[in-house]
Amino acid sequence: MNKRNILGVLSIITVLISIIFFFIIRGPNANLTLGISVFTVLSIIGIAFAITSKKLWFIITGVLLNGSVLVVAYLLLLARGIGEP
Repeated sequence: MNKRNILGVLSIITVLISIIFFFIIRGPNANLTLGISVFTVLSIIGIAFAITSKKLWFIITGVLLNGSVLVVAYLLLLARGIGEP
């Protein structure tokens, strides 16, 4: 495997790590601040991996999947802001 393929696969792996992390921390006592931070960091790293892979397939899938994780993190941030007294 060359460097471009490895970066593209790492981009998709960041999405899988985010999904696994989501199922691990879910529940009524979930730490939303930790979840938002992890989702945001993994998503930004995944988008960077996708763009630096310079392969169209990995760019499209990586940016779309990691962008959707970033949207989920934003929605969690909104829910945290609405739910706090």
